[in-house]
Amino acid sequence: MISKFAAVALIGFSLAACSQETAPTYHAEDNPEHLSDWGMIAAKDGALRLSEGVTPYDLATPLFSDYALKLRTVWTPGGKPAVYNPDDAFDFPVGTVITKTFYFPVSENDWTGDILIGKERSLNDGPKGKSLALDHLHLVETRILVHREDGWDALPYVWNEAQTEAVLKRTGAVVPMTLHRDDGRMEPFSYLVPNANQCAGCHADNATTKEIKPIGPKARHLNKPSSFAPGFNQLDHWLAKGLLAGEIEAPAPRNVDWTDETAPLDARARAYLDANCSHCHNPDGPADTSGLNLEPDASGPAMGKCKAPIAAGRGTGGRPYDIVPGRPDLSITVFRMETTDPGAMMPELGRAVRHEEGVELVSKWIAQMEGGCS
Repeated sequence: MISKFAAVALIGFSLAACSQETAPTYHAEDNPEHLSDWGMIAAKDGALRLSEGVTPYDLATPLFSDYALKLRTVWTPGGKPAVYNPDDAFDFPVGTVITKTFYFPVSENDWTGDILIGKERSLNDGPKGKSLALDHLHLVETRILVHREDGWDALPYVWNEAQTEAVLKRTGAVVPMTLHRDDGRMEPFSYLVPNANQCAGCHADNATTKEIKPIGPKARHLNKPSSFAPGFNQLDHWLAKGLLAGEIEAPAPRNVDWTDETAPLDARARAYLDANCSHCHNPDGPADTSGLNLEPDASGPAMGKCKAPIAAGRGTGGRPYDIVPGRPDLSITVFRMETTDPGAMMPELGRAVRHEEGVELVSKWIAQMEGGCS
């Protein structure tokens, strides 16, 4: 339960770390060639280390990205807080730097392009601060969102094969990989590191303003038990350490973890579609002309029930409606999640392989819906 006021101090708890070689730095205009120049995270001595004042966080249900695991961090200049918003991304101060590092489990530490499916690792606490052990992991990219005076900028950095540094790649990159599924199947695919414009394609969630902003740090995604401050809700932790300001009225918005089988199926499926689709499929988003709204509060035809497609072309898979209650096999939503055809799949960016567990979840959700489409 989120407290209305975060006045309770974190007794005996501290994220303070020893000084790092490069302190967190806000670059107001230039775009450093090396990720380490930002001073947020650095790979050293077999670990990815967070600098002092850099806060790790995670989401109840994250975006699927070809089974990549992710380490998210946020840093604000002078410890200035973000302002709470119950519905939208928090209002972070100018100078804020958000990072998201994508990595994969591997069977061999020498990079071969072969990746496994695994779970995100917890961070270690040590004399040099918080760190992610890199044994049997391969870092691929780190994306930076930086809040400058004229708005947010998105910058992609690609890690070198030696796993010592990431270099700015504004044009993006393509990394050949082979996914080893748990049942032994092997799937070669091309992992896409988006270019700066493609980053904007997801982070500009308003088709009119085209303004880039964070999409993960929202109340409903962060309202969960903290993975980094045991015993605390993540929102309460942010409030107590001064990273977040404002009054939180209970109950705060909350998405469930889509993998939590104790949660209602409807809540799990809606959380999954929200995290993976609603940054485009909302009334103001880039996919507003589709008429499909996949935000958590949408219902009826707006969220796809018996809604005919609008100019979807081969993206329909020959199916009649976005969602046909009781019939996932006739639902366009399931087809677009199943296919890996670049001209038909959804999301359009961020995946090249099928998220089989996500498809199964949404299929079960549709299968248990009552009614039909006349």
